[in-house]
Amino acid sequence: MLDYNVPGGNLSRGLSFMQSYKLLIEGKELTEDEIFRANTLGWCIEWLQAYFLVLDDIMDNSHTRRGQPCWFRMPKFGMVAVNDGVILLNHVRRILRKHFRDKPYYLHLLDLFDEVIYLYNFCLISSQIGYTPKVHFLVFYFCIGGVSDCFSYHRIVQYKTAYYSFYLPVACAMLMLGGNLDNHIDVKNILVEMGVYFQVQDDYLDCFGDPETTGMIGTDIKDFKCSSLLVKALELSNEEQKKVLCDNYGKPDPANVANSMRARPTRS
Repeated sequence: MLDYNVPGGNLSRGLSFMQSYKLLIEGKELTEDEIFRANTLGWCIEWLQAYFLVLDDIMDNSHTRRGQPCWFRMPKFGMVAVNDGVILLNHVRRILRKHFRDKPYYLHLLDLFDEVIYLYNFCLISSQIGYTPKVHFLVFYFCIGGVSDCFSYHRIVQYKTAYYSFYLPVACAMLMLGGNLDNHIDVKNILVEMGVYFQVQDDYLDCFGDPETTGMIGTDIKDFKCSSLLVKALELSNEEQKKVLCDNYGKPDPANVANSMRARPTRS
């Protein structure tokens, strides 16, 4: 289970932590113990990413991840994958306790990870606007502008993607070197904006990317996701185009997905 879900990606979050750590030590020679702890913390971030992806794929009813079947679609697993995701998360906490509890920044590390996990899980449901067909009234609410503004999208992405993908690796590096995160709010704000930009690109690839290149089949349209493309479409579309989106967006039938894509507006 670990070999299937943890490696296989680009390891960008773990590598981002290591690069940040090396930059912050400014050429200082590291001891063998410091190198080991740094590598361990980098892998904790990647394990956390694996936990998020296993559960996210289940909620999205996705088929592929990183060019292979999602874990819950493997034979004999199914919804047992929910428990496997929790095991991944529990391992992160156990590894942190084993290797960092003697460090003065240990409690700050726990607080940071817990905050990132809380924000991710809290906002995950916000991005799943239409997570069940029984809440069709949300379609109407959404399409008349209830959550179509950029601020709402920015808030969802900030907590669901930017915090753990961009802020967490750098914040971990600062904590390991004795930094006080409250003194570096500007760093946090910059990293969050980078994360929002990353998510906008990811939204585009989900809709228009080549599965052979991205390693996954996009599901944002049929899953009624609050994506940057939908936010912009609602901003630019006329009433007729909005009606097409309301009638088709968030429905799994391929014809509805195709109609949603054809409804995208053009700038005048």
